[in-house]
Amino acid sequence: MRLIPNMISSLPSSLLRRAAFVVLIFGGLAACQKNDASAGQVTGTLNDAAQAAGQKLDQAASYVGQQVDATKATAQQNLDSASAPSINIDPAALASSAQANLQNAASTANAQLGKAASITGQGLEAAGRKLQAWSAQNATSSASSSASSSGSSSASADSSDAQKQMDK
Repeated sequence: MRLIPNMISSLPSSLLRRAAFVVLIFGGLAACQKNDASAGQVTGTLNDAAQAAGQKLDQAASYVGQQVDATKATAQQNLDSASAPSINIDPAALASSAQANLQNAASTANAQLGKAASITGQGLEAAGRKLQAWSAQNATSSASSSASSSGSSSASADSSDAQKQMDK
C-alpha cells in the first residue's frame, strides 16, 4: 500500500522538471531572436511572453494538481472501502487501478503542457515577426529621411548600414 503515495509524489516533480525545461527552451529561443529594437521594447515583449508562458504552465500545474488530488481521493476511498469487513479487495487490482489513474493524469498533464508550449511558441514567433517588421519599417523610414536630407549616395549607405544592423 506504500506504492501509491510514492507514485503520487514523484509525478509533480517530473512534470515540474519538464515545465522548467520548456521555459528554458523558450527563453533560449527568445534570446536568439535577431531584432534591432531597443532594449526596453525587447524586454517588455519578452516579459509579456514569459508571463503568458508562466500562466499556461500555472494552468497545466493546476490541472495536474487536480488530477493528483482526484487520484488520491479515489485511492483513499478504495482504501476506506477495503477496510470494510464485508468487501474483499484484491491489492494487485487496487494498485493496478491506482497506477492506471496516475498514468492517465500524467498523460493528460503532458498533453496540456504540450499545448501550452505550442501556444507559447506561436506567441513568441508572432512577437518576433512583429518586432522584425517594426525594425524594418523603422530602418526604412530612417533611411528615407536621411536620403531626403543628404542626397542619394548617403541614402544608399544608410540603407546598407540599416540592412547590416538588421542582419546582425
